[in-house]
Amino acid sequence: MISVEEALGKILDFATVLEEEKKPLLDCLGQVLAEDVYAPFDVPPQDNSAMDGYAVQAGSIVDASYEQLKTLRVLGEAAAGYPTELKVEPGTCVRIMTGAPLPEGADVVVPFEDTDELERKQTLGSETEIGIRHSLPENSNIRRRGEDIAKGKLAMEKGRLLHPAELGVLASLGRGKVSIIRRPVVAILATGDEVLDINQPLTPGKIYNSNTYSLAAQVLTCGGIPKLLGVAPDEVGQLSAALRHGLDCDMLITSGGVSLGDYDVVKQVLTDEGDISFWTVCMKPGKPLAFGTFKRDSGKKIPHLGLPGNPVSSMITFEVFARPAILKMMGQTNLARPSINAVIENSIMNSDGRRVFARVIVKRQGGKYFASLTGSQGSGILTSMSEANGLAIIPETTKELKSGASVEVMILNCDKVQA
Repeated sequence: MISVEEALGKILDFATVLEEEKKPLLDCLGQVLAEDVYAPFDVPPQDNSAMDGYAVQAGSIVDASYEQLKTLRVLGEAAAGYPTELKVEPGTCVRIMTGAPLPEGADVVVPFEDTDELERKQTLGSETEIGIRHSLPENSNIRRRGEDIAKGKLAMEKGRLLHPAELGVLASLGRGKVSIIRRPVVAILATGDEVLDINQPLTPGKIYNSNTYSLAAQVLTCGGIPKLLGVAPDEVGQLSAALRHGLDCDMLITSGGVSLGDYDVVKQVLTDEGDISFWTVCMKPGKPLAFGTFKRDSGKKIPHLGLPGNPVSSMITFEVFARPAILKMMGQTNLARPSINAVIENSIMNSDGRRVFARVIVKRQGGKYFASLTGSQGSGILTSMSEANGLAIIPETTKELKSGASVEVMILNCDKVQA
């Protein structure tokens, strides 16, 4: 039985970054950029207004106030998307919309609310002059050419994880497609004579295949592409055939069949047709965990994670081992879930010297985090995972974590952490 760190190290040592592909911009969200992107032009491409107002010269509105307005002659209007040939000189201005190119000679934009435009329209009906109520320094409310990204500058470096803001930057450069590290295809196979597909009628002694769907959702959440292989019975020949059918993938995950029982045949197939690196880990839940490889006909080796059959054990071992491996395949470098220190509100026993991953609900109160168990911690109680937003980690050497003690918590869902 090896430690969690040793097991994770072996898995990550085998996981390699996948090849790149070029895709439409919106399809790249959550993926890693595989090229350096340089700006082919300035962003913005010309000086423009940051507000609706009047483009003026700062020298024309010195000492302007509500008591002593500075009256300027209006030369015309500048609209967004249209260059203007109007030229601002002392004592003149141009009415301008947000994003419109700045007229020559202007060095300030005065917002509408700092003028008497409304009063003039209501009382004088005049649009040829405007009164300015505030003086402003040069460059106020102006977006200068290239202030965001200068032409030729490295706008985004290879290896950047693409969030919505990154997609916006790439769009501002006119990039409709970019090269990214592709998403891994993860084949998922449930095993067991007792397991039924969710479309079959439930019969005595049988259970529905929940693992495939929770695991597929976890694959989707971390950016992979799940390939569902269905359910294979506890029979070597049929299981071997099902596994072979799923080897056109980047990672193979099975659930069930890796314990010490007479009918746990995944290890036997892995021994006969692949390579086994390890099959037990010092953790609870999730001790029976097999890792090895199967070989494609092409000779390429496909990593295989044999997860436990109990649904909670399956999900937790995915979080600890499969998720980091999938992220690494996608070119990401931050592989760990965020973690916090919290005050545990329940006592937790650790009787057999394994690392315990307890399902907890984390809340923030008075500037501190508090964690409470979701209820019974049986590895078959899947609702304990659906109610949890974190996993409290109790070290192997801690025999009892008493209520009120500090504990590290791996956050599974930040949206569920109550303030």
